[in-house]
Amino acid sequence: MPETKKLIIPVAMTIAGSDSGGGAGIQADLRTFAFHCVHGTSALTCVTAQNTLGVTRVDAMAAEAVAAQIEAVVGDIGVQAAKTGMLLNREIMVVVAAQVRSLNIGNLVVDPVMVSRSGDRLIDDGAIAFLRDNLIPLAAVVTPNRFEAEILSGLEIVCLDDMKAAAQQIYRSGAKAVLVKGGGMAGDLRGIDVWFDGTRLDVLKTETVDTANTHGTGCTLSAAIAANLALGKDLFTSVTLAKNYVTTALKYALDIGEGQGPVGHFFPLLLK
Repeated sequence: MPETKKLIIPVAMTIAGSDSGGGAGIQADLRTFAFHCVHGTSALTCVTAQNTLGVTRVDAMAAEAVAAQIEAVVGDIGVQAAKTGMLLNREIMVVVAAQVRSLNIGNLVVDPVMVSRSGDRLIDDGAIAFLRDNLIPLAAVVTPNRFEAEILSGLEIVCLDDMKAAAQQIYRSGAKAVLVKGGGMAGDLRGIDVWFDGTRLDVLKTETVDTANTHGTGCTLSAAIAANLALGKDLFTSVTLAKNYVTTALKYALDIGEGQGPVGHFFPLLLK
């Protein structure tokens, strides 16, 4: 029999919740990893009952189960990059931070899922404080939306200068690099992101895509950053490539359901 060749492929992990509607969470992350030819692994933090209209139920995983998933993957397969999404509560955050440290998980992208793009608070103050003080300093980059950046920086954000000030303030609190996302901003600032890594302060802009189907953009962006890091690209390049990927996926967003549909993660297949 002919010898089977062993395929070497980078591995990325998502530590996040499940979206039963398939638009965000681990479903979006794993599709994004696959698009980038990265093997995706996962540690499930919670299960949501949701669709394009919203979330009707959330059930948390036991913190010990989250820790066990991470240890099982890293101990056998290893990961070249990881990202966090919805961690839901302080107990889960504690074990995630502990595993990141003890297993030496590098290239960590923290999407601090604390507040929705509409401004709805998703986790309590205790969990927010732990995420800010203990998890974000472990990250290669943190990717807050407008409202999350306000909480992390303590600043009100209404204009581009506010976004720049917030990025610099979050960096000073222990983050290695910050990407303040402008998807929740109004007018010309919609879709403009601000990057700061202690030296470089950049305004990142791609074309604005006019679509109501934007569910999962934050998850997709952070997953694409992690995928590019797993592929060996530097951090800033990973961020810019991820932004371009999300922009194109928005052009082919899926008009499904009665509410806000997801981005088109596998847009080349939609062109056939």
